[in-house]
Amino acid sequence: MGCFCAVPEEFYCEVLLLDESKLTLTSQQQGIKKSTKGSVVLDHVFRHINLVEIDYFGLRYCDRSHQTYWLDPAKTLAEHKELINTGPPYTLYFGIKFYAEDPCNLKEEITRYQFFLQVKQDVLQGRLPCPVNVAAQLGAYAIQSELGDYDPYKHTAGYVSEYRFVPDQKEELEEAIERIHKTLISITVKKKKVELIWSTKNVCLKDLFQ
Repeated sequence: MGCFCAVPEEFYCEVLLLDESKLTLTSQQQGIKKSTKGSVVLDHVFRHINLVEIDYFGLRYCDRSHQTYWLDPAKTLAEHKELINTGPPYTLYFGIKFYAEDPCNLKEEITRYQFFLQVKQDVLQGRLPCPVNVAAQLGAYAIQSELGDYDPYKHTAGYVSEYRFVPDQKEELEEAIERIHKTLISITVKKKKVELIWSTKNVCLKDLFQ
């Protein structure tokens, strides 16, 4: 860590993505420095994910008091004092900043998938409480995305319990997820993901990110 202190302009951060993977951005690899604008950092992340519909997304960070801020594309990294005071290294969180008013406005499958991942994450972490029936649907689509169609030879009793979807997950919810998963086929999942994103947002917590 000492090398970062010796060279004040150098920057090293990990971006946590919605699929739980990490993207490392450094001065050495991407040429990002503290004088780099937030828009450049965002562009690196968008290219990594292959996002085209970028207006809905942003990067968050937390200060030492765990208060959350959005990275300002127009400001340099050095101007984000709350971020700079936390490192190095630094941590940024990729996520949805604005929901589309109409899901039909989303043209790209990768965009819809990121929305799906955001809702899934928020439900799991308790930021987005939702009815059991909606949580069951969300869990079933997540299982479908992860495991594919239900196969009785592969998916033995209790297979859903290996995954977590809500903070206080109960057996009744897992059984409901399994029942729904058995009815899904791959061709239906893309459409259902989009429907679920907006039903969850509207039923659970309107305007979550505003």
